[in-house]
Amino acid sequence: MPLRSFLPALLLLTAGFSPAQEQAGLPVDKSSAPKAAVPLPPKDDGTRVSILGYHEFSPTLAPSQMRIRTATFRKQMEALKNLGLPVIPLEDLLAWKKGVKFIPPRSVVLTLDDGWKSVYTEAFPILKEFRFPFTIYLYKNYVDGGGRALTTAMIKEMQQHGCTIGSHSVSHPFPGTVKYHAKKGDEAYDKFLRREFGESRRFLEAKFGQNITTYAYPGGYYTETMYPIAEEYGYDYLFTVLPGKIRRDLDNRRLPRYIIHGNSDLHFEQATTFKSILGTEALVGAVVQTTPHPVVPEPGSRIESRLPSISADLSGVENLDAESIVMRVSGFGRVKHKYEPDTSQLSWTVNRRLRHRVCEVNVQWRLKGRTKYESPLRWSFLIEREAAYQVGAGE
Repeated sequence: MPLRSFLPALLLLTAGFSPAQEQAGLPVDKSSAPKAAVPLPPKDDGTRVSILGYHEFSPTLAPSQMRIRTATFRKQMEALKNLGLPVIPLEDLLAWKKGVKFIPPRSVVLTLDDGWKSVYTEAFPILKEFRFPFTIYLYKNYVDGGGRALTTAMIKEMQQHGCTIGSHSVSHPFPGTVKYHAKKGDEAYDKFLRREFGESRRFLEAKFGQNITTYAYPGGYYTETMYPIAEEYGYDYLFTVLPGKIRRDLDNRRLPRYIIHGNSDLHFEQATTFKSILGTEALVGAVVQTTPHPVVPEPGSRIESRLPSISADLSGVENLDAESIVMRVSGFGRVKHKYEPDTSQLSWTVNRRLRHRVCEVNVQWRLKGRTKYESPLRWSFLIEREAAYQVGAGE
């Protein structure tokens, strides 16, 4: 048979033989078979998104890393509005991330972790007033947990006003707990992760009727071992607590968030600071602080000196026990302050140049005849790093 006639017959024979081989259980060489193309992530389009992460809120309790004063939160929401930063739903961010939706070139997404009742009593009225969409990351064991936990009814009401839901695990395991289970062996660790990722999603979807595709790592802790399990259970986007802007081409399994601390404005300032983007001017971030008594430097202010004088006017405190006053400054601990009884002025001058960008101050005192200290006076200010290192800036 001529070679020209033989080749087509050989191709037909080969094509017809492979499935038969496969059905018979014989080995088939598929190395040359065409493979499905792996989709590439959408290219960076220049848009930047800040995701803000909050936890607990209180109108009266002292602020901490995980708890913010209600009044401060309101001022931060006002700052977003005044800066002209659009607050977009998480679903818009995800659609943009997929490359199927355009969003403003600099945007903000609001997230609130854990499921504290104060999300409903303190933050929700403010968010509803500003008509800001938001996402709450819930962990199963805290829903309807009593005390300070959100109830099902509260969550469902918020869902009617711009609230969506993401998973935050079953038990909110902190890094130490995750590492403990990892040491128990591969099988036990796999079972642990499957419960935290899988059961949480099943619970939330059944209870709140929303498709759950996002996950916030508890405590921000994650390992690459979690990636395939998260994918298996349908999580397309996973969020950390590492600060940074979201770009379209970032890995969806470790997306950054700015966790907003109640006792520092640094992350909020960073989150609301944007470089010049797509022809827009650079945006300087907002600093939002208030104190019940006048202080210097002013709360949230930026100063050039690294050897500033720090003071507080306590003339508005009645029955102040001056001997009980304690003043602490970050990087120095408790300091030997001066107090002028005639003017009720408390002061201290920094005697070693400030090294960090943020300086936090804490002042406490007792009232005469009492043994318990009053709520501390807290504030912070920022050092303009470039100006601070110029000649003479520390003088």
